[in-house]
Amino acid sequence: MNLFVMIEEDDADLLRDLASWLEEDPDLRGRVDLLERAPDPGALGPVTEALQVVLGSGGAGALAGVAIAWLRHRTGDVSVKFTRTRGKVDVEINARRVRELRSTEVDALVRGITLALEQEASSPPDDDAPR
Repeated sequence: MNLFVMIEEDDADLLRDLASWLEEDPDLRGRVDLLERAPDPGALGPVTEALQVVLGSGGAGALAGVAIAWLRHRTGDVSVKFTRTRGKVDVEINARRVRELRSTEVDALVRGITLALEQEASSPPDDDAPR
């Protein structure tokens, strides 16, 4: 299953940082790509818009766990969105919310996100996914 990961603040540096965290997980290594578009007129270099993650068996749980760990280390109010189509957010998690969770609550959140992403995998994606 292909999944797209976006950050609400539209911050390319945050996306690249999250991508490096995801790449460190053995279940996700080699499965994370930066999706970039051409630069705005007068700007240099491509603009990172999203991450594309190809999930295999166990990948949804790994993705959820790493994303939550990454969010817990953020100092600002950052939101991560997981989607299979542009404009339709399947799951969204917020740094402010996950920082306050106890370990049992984090485990429950990982399970809930994993279940939501795996349920989405059983339904066909739309053709207007980010490119």
